Amino acid sequence: MNYLSMITLSCLFFANLQAATKISISGNDQMQFSVKEFEVKAGEQIELEFKNEGTLPKIAMGHNIVILKQGVSAIAFGGKALQAGANATNALPDSVKSDVIAYSQLLGPGETEIVKFKAPVKPGIHQFVCTFPGHYAMMRGVMVVK
Repeated sequence: MNYLSMITLSCLFFANLQAATKISISGNDQMQFSVKEFEVKAGEQIELEFKNEGTLPKIAMGHNIVILKQGVSAIAFGGKALQAGANATNALPDSVKSDVIAYSQLLGPGETEIVKFKAPVKPGIHQFVCTFPGHYAMMRGVMVVK
């Protein structure tokens, strides 16, 4: 392979690299997400920065963000997680993760996590929720895949 061919291949390689779409969402002590809806392109890489902006202790007001597969209701999933044993130290039991696209750990006040995932390739609506016990009634939103 000659020098020109190597440069051409390198350019093609780097042209196909996609920068991840960055989304920032926070949760607070009023059990609210800062964002109720966001859009992503089908199949793109996502970097979701999630932060607990509250001040109450994690054991009382921890937050996570759980993005659900298409067709899974946040309310139904929250109830399912509780039935599976979700609690203040493990808000997302392993037995319910088959309904999940991506999730953060349970965060305490001031903590931040970057969740990296690939958006589904099929357009649609995906609900997201906080599964800390009881929060799913108020902490919900949607990810729209275009």
